Amino acid sequence: MVTPWFGEFMGTLVLILLGDGVVAGVLLKKSKAENSGWIVITAGWAFAVMCGVFTAIACGSPAAHLNPAVTLGMAVRSGDYSLVLPFVSAQVLGALVGATLVWLHYLPHWRESPDSAAKLAVFSTGPAIRNYPLNFLSEIIGTFVLVFVVSAIFSKAVGAVGPVGALGPFLVGSLVWGIGLSLGGTTGYAINPARDLGPRIAHTLLPITGKGSSDWPYAPIPVFGPLVGGALAGLLVKILAF
Repeated sequence: MVTPWFGEFMGTLVLILLGDGVVAGVLLKKSKAENSGWIVITAGWAFAVMCGVFTAIACGSPAAHLNPAVTLGMAVRSGDYSLVLPFVSAQVLGALVGATLVWLHYLPHWRESPDSAAKLAVFSTGPAIRNYPLNFLSEIIGTFVLVFVVSAIFSKAVGAVGPVGALGPFLVGSLVWGIGLSLGGTTGYAINPARDLGPRIAHTLLPITGKGSSDWPYAPIPVFGPLVGGALAGLLVKILAF
């Protein structure tokens, strides 16, 4: 039961349950966290990443990618692509299940919330200003920073200064918090294809009261932008031989 696939599934499930959960708490009506703002959302996502990484490791995936862009970046770096399809399937499915649990957890609040755009924002990202080329670029930059700095955190050079060890999930969570605060204002920083695609599928399938459109025309941006950013970061890390 404890396998790398299961670890990626459970870790991503926890990531989305807590990450989409904080967005729901801030955006849905009659939530005690309503209108608590961007700092709360970015902090909640940072803690969600930390918890997801610990969960993935405990459930059998020491790599704890939780993100197809990270998986692809690590494959480009190593030249070994054998984990890409198994990990991506686990991550997308875990994200879908995590988003479904968020829907159940906040079940009475959907009816109380008239804004269909806010309901979609609980599940998936959207741009502050819709400009597909620039939105795509934002996702490339944010994900490049994620994969490159994660690689730096676990690099030989940093390890020579002091062992990262169990601090790794805390450091990665802090990195995601920094990306959200600094770069997240343009597109909502998906920086993870599974994080956006799995919940968007859930939004499409679930009987959410007054949910409106799932905005599928935008969906390729938070899927392919992060994949490009992750691959570019993996290539640079390979050249630099971290």
